[in-house]
Amino acid sequence: MKSIQNIWDKTVETLSGSLSETVMKLWIKTVYPLKYENDYFILVVENTIQQSIIISKYKDIIEDVLSSIVGFDMKISVVLDKKIYENIKKHSENPLPEEEPQEELVSMNDEEYTFDNFIVGSSNQHAHASCVAVAKHPATMYNPLFIYGNTGLGKTHLLNAIKNEILKNNPSFRILYVSSEEFINDVIENIQNRTMSDIRNKYRTLDVLLVDDIQFIAGKNSTQEEFFHTFETLYHAKKQIILASDRPPKDIQLLESRLRSRFESGVITDISAPDLELKVAIIRKKCAAYNIKLSDEIEFFIADKIKNNIRQLEGVIKKLVSTQLIMKDTPTIAIAQSAISEVTNENEPIDITIEKVLTTVSKHYEVSVSDIKSKKRTGNIVFARQISMYILREITDLSLPDIGDIFGGNGEKGKNHSTVHHAIKKVEEKFEYSPSAKTEVNKLIEDIRSM
Repeated sequence: MKSIQNIWDKTVETLSGSLSETVMKLWIKTVYPLKYENDYFILVVENTIQQSIIISKYKDIIEDVLSSIVGFDMKISVVLDKKIYENIKKHSENPLPEEEPQEELVSMNDEEYTFDNFIVGSSNQHAHASCVAVAKHPATMYNPLFIYGNTGLGKTHLLNAIKNEILKNNPSFRILYVSSEEFINDVIENIQNRTMSDIRNKYRTLDVLLVDDIQFIAGKNSTQEEFFHTFETLYHAKKQIILASDRPPKDIQLLESRLRSRFESGVITDISAPDLELKVAIIRKKCAAYNIKLSDEIEFFIADKIKNNIRQLEGVIKKLVSTQLIMKDTPTIAIAQSAISEVTNENEPIDITIEKVLTTVSKHYEVSVSDIKSKKRTGNIVFARQISMYILREITDLSLPDIGDIFGGNGEKGKNHSTVHHAIKKVEEKFEYSPSAKTEVNKLIEDIRSM
């Protein structure tokens, strides 16, 4: 109970900084935590008015604060039970002595992203080495540094590690890490307020600028204009620029050619999907940080099930941590499977997954789902069909014949297993000479999994 109570006490303390004293006194401080169950932090209240007010007005902020404290998404359920409420209240006012201190959940903040806690493997070795070089000698050889790779592979970790290392060695440096969304919002706000000099003072006087998800400025003319001049000012003043994206500059559609050429003028490095050994190493490092021990069997089980996304690996570990601390259950394969199902679409009905794959591929390659499933041999349709087969093989347990059966729309017979095998092989061959194609397909897989 104390672990749950500690979490709730921290939540109440944090909420006190955002909500008025009256709101806290009337609605929040008289709430008691009951238990943690099925990903819900269950709160018990005294009356229906309080229950209604919390659900209608304060549910979102409570969930946000709870999630930030425990380090993963947390939902609340507000229940009404006068008997339980009075019992908890009684024990809260007359607490029993605690027998032993309780562990707390931990989550990483920006300052804790370092090179030391970044696990290096063949998939990220070059990116890591480039970032270390920039951190040691900013604005020398690697300027700009452009890092690209699929979501959840460690780009944000590396950017923050650069920031923290440079600040450690150069405390007087003016360093700013922003997402492209923050930069876009700054541009919009300063255009509306006619204060463009403010944004220029903010960005063009820096020693180091780090921008995450830079691909999102594409197609936004005013933002691209402002970023171009920011880039030029910093570059010619010999200031360091580090950019991260989910794809290389040449594959960012609607990016102005002058920006593309600037992005390509420095060092471009990529992070690809981790292999099994790297994933196991990451799992062990995360478990050590959270003071949790898993068997080799569970570690390899998780690493095998989580295909490409390191962030999902950490999500699974956090679920296991919460299970151990709050539910007092020792992690098992079954518990690990349950945690995995919450960060992937593995247990989703197969028909829904198939529909997501075909719809996503259809939109991306601008061909209809019916054409993908047909026998049409037009080049772009064949390619979209091959990509669909590849993705289905990657994210489902369907056999090759099962996948072939999907591609027989309008009463046509599906593809046989050798056709599916050939299609998948063609996609894999393309990846060998076109890393950007692999990045593109990995991004599609990530989009499908996040739906």
